[in-house]
Amino acid sequence: QVQLVESGGGLVQPGGSLRLSCAASGFTFNSYAIYWYRQAPGKERALVAGISTGGNTNYADSVLGRFTISRDNAKNTVYLLMNNLKREDTAVYYCKVRVWIGVWRDYWGQGTQVTVSS
Repeated sequence: QVQLVESGGGLVQPGGSLRLSCAASGFTFNSYAIYWYRQAPGKERALVAGISTGGNTNYADSVLGRFTISRDNAKNTVYLLMNNLKREDTAVYYCKVRVWIGVWRDYWGQGTQVTVSS
């Protein structure tokens, strides 16, 4: 079955960096775009970045220039490199894939906590 497993979260000081990983299985990885979302306490889940099958990327305005999404099709893994982290980046980060199973269905990982604090 489709499975997404995030890792790499943690506590970091403002201005620091983290790299999140999303390991995927159960579907043809290189045939689907993958997305990173985040959800801060009391807020709705929001799109952070996405990467297409061809490597085209898009970012939320709030992270543009600081975050970089990439994919390694040989490892079935998507990464989110986060630089110059700010307190407002504190959230649970999730990866998502929309897979065709006769209908389009969204699959989510369990999330990884990122806390930016001094």
